[in-house]
Amino acid sequence: MSIYVGNLSYTAKDEDLEQVFAEYGKVKSVTLPTDRETGRPRGFAFVEMEEESKEDAAIEALDGAEWMGRELRVNKAKPREQRSKPSSGGWN
Repeated sequence: MSIYVGNLSYTAKDEDLEQVFAEYGKVKSVTLPTDRETGRPRGFAFVEMEEESKEDAAIEALDGAEWMGRELRVNKAKPREQRSKPSSGGWN
């Protein structure tokens, strides 16, 4: 399971998130997506922890908390949706 962390400060780093979530249990991974064109952070992240009960505790504690001047949105990440095939670009 993975945790979605939204409304992040654009200055937040992987290490910052790992430190915050480590207060609730062992962090397996942190993914901080960046914009393909600009390379800037997109303002959200995914955090994976070793135990689901620890994830629940972190979500409970951090959702709505202020961090780095922003109010965090923290919840269980939804599974990635399949994207539809790109169209051929012609008229159908």
